[in-house]
Amino acid sequence: MFFYEDERLGLFIDGANLYMAAKNLGFDIDYKRLLEEFSQEARLVRAFYYTALAEDQEYSPIRPLIDWLDYNGFTMITKPTKEFTDASGRRKVKGNMDIELAVDAMEMAEHLDHVVLFSGDGDFRRLVEALQRKGIRVSVVSTMRTSPPMIADELRRQADTFIDLVTLRPRIERQGRNHPAGPGPGNAGNGGNTREETGNPELDDLLP
Repeated sequence: MFFYEDERLGLFIDGANLYMAAKNLGFDIDYKRLLEEFSQEARLVRAFYYTALAEDQEYSPIRPLIDWLDYNGFTMITKPTKEFTDASGRRKVKGNMDIELAVDAMEMAEHLDHVVLFSGDGDFRRLVEALQRKGIRVSVVSTMRTSPPMIADELRRQADTFIDLVTLRPRIERQGRNHPAGPGPGNAGNGGNTREETGNPELDDLLP
């Protein structure tokens, strides 16, 4: 990958978006391996993980994952989901973390040389541009191998480097059931914004 050993590195993970990309590629992410992989590439300053939570549930199936990440080197940023009914009367849940991620990235900018953004959301193009104006290199991790591609064309063009998740798979794929894999679809739909209310994901999809 395109890293320098002495550069200060920050990871910004759009949890729902990354989960959907990996799911569509047919594998689960081992977040311990992911952290180790990027720690070996450069001086990892901080790894942020963003996800929305449905707090009205008696038990959230992704809570164990969040706790695990919180205790194992990730900075967790969460907020409650918001429920609404669309024009056709279907109940949906919204949990957009774009603003939180963008604010944190800009606040951390002076402490970083290289930002790795795990998302394919085109809304982040302006964030990438703003970071680049501060002299920061920005790599984006998503995938072109799905149909349609998870990575927005405008985001891919703006990034200094595009890393297809497929190329990372051998180094970050969960082997067996040793570490949490990622948030399930009960969190948010494609792009991390909304989903139809279809019930909770199975806990086995999330944890060892």
